[in-house]
Amino acid sequence: MPAKYTPLTDALYDYVITQRSNANDPLLAALHIETENLGELARMAIGPDQGSLISLLVALIGTKLAVEVGTFTGTSSICIARSLAPGGKLICFDQDFKSTSIARRYWIKGGLQDRIDLRLGDAHRLLPHYKPQSLIDFVFIDAEKEGYDFYYETLLPYVRTGGLILFDNMLRGGQVVHPVEKNTGATRAIDQLNRKLAADSRVQCVLVPIADGLVICRKLYTAAHEGRKLGTDSRRIPGESRF
Repeated sequence: MPAKYTPLTDALYDYVITQRSNANDPLLAALHIETENLGELARMAIGPDQGSLISLLVALIGTKLAVEVGTFTGTSSICIARSLAPGGKLICFDQDFKSTSIARRYWIKGGLQDRIDLRLGDAHRLLPHYKPQSLIDFVFIDAEKEGYDFYYETLLPYVRTGGLILFDNMLRGGQVVHPVEKNTGATRAIDQLNRKLAADSRVQCVLVPIADGLVICRKLYTAAHEGRKLGTDSRRIPGESRF
């Protein structure tokens, strides 16, 4: 039986991104245009379909505290911040002052500046010192690829049971299955993390073939890890198995 999937053409992709709630968002449209003017760097921004999915997931789990590693010009941070529960907060880690200056302008335009806290600097150095006051509901990682596993292991102990961790660019433009390219540094790191997450008993994960591949992980309850930093997690999903 042939594999069941629909290959995307440009026309079909245009159709997909049109069939979403708030598809004609003026703030994100203006940010998209400004980001495109950066040239090749614009490829670092998430796509509109990803933004809508992220926004939906943030709202779906009632996110009060979110963390983003890799902010760039701010598309993903806007999608996250807009969907936070009342009083929610997004902590962003990024080391590029120029691109995050663009993000800051659009946070202000969108009235989101009070929901977002930007920590400017190298996440490898900043994250080990980050001590959240409450458990994290949602994490989005879209930064230096060889650092993904470090970011994951550093933040996972602080994520609540049922919380989500998302990773972008997990297909590496198809390089993860290329006979030569899969052995290069960044792609090898992504391939190793994909395989690790699929076998990791601490999470339930799926690699969604949207844009350049988006891995969505849901943290499971594990007695050995849960609340290691912040005590018992009172938000464990009712009826979820303990193992």
